[in-house]
Amino acid sequence: MDGKRAISGTIISFTAVTAFGATAPARAESVESGPPIKTRTWTTSAQPKMSAVRPASRNKKIALDHVVQRAWNYREFRCLDALWTRESNWNHRALNHSSGAYGIPQALPAGKMRGAGHDWKSNPETQIRWGLAYIKGRYGRPCGAWGHWRSHNWY
Repeated sequence: MDGKRAISGTIISFTAVTAFGATAPARAESVESGPPIKTRTWTTSAQPKMSAVRPASRNKKIALDHVVQRAWNYREFRCLDALWTRESNWNHRALNHSSGAYGIPQALPAGKMRGAGHDWKSNPETQIRWGLAYIKGRYGRPCGAWGHWRSHNWY
């Protein structure tokens, strides 16, 4: 078996050398005038595994715009989506009767969102702006908040 490998290796080497028309250069000048180098452009039809699809919900579209403005990537938006889907299902009028948490980010107490705008009770954009500022200040990014939520069931 080793003899066959040695012979096939020799044949492959010989074929490679003859394919390029290689003869050992006698002088240094002949190295520069070797075979011409051809370049080609490579293209692929492969598609990314995950496509960044524009959300259907109005509130999610607002949040995605704010995430992009903060220069966070789409992965951060997916974490935010998972977090706020669990908290309020993106309902800007969501109220937790047992705790008093309110809105998309489930602010507790709800009046904390007053600092983001006077229309915090009815405007989802005000709630989203406040929620993202809260997440940035406390967890750095939405994936940090989502990780905390998964560990403690609150953020």
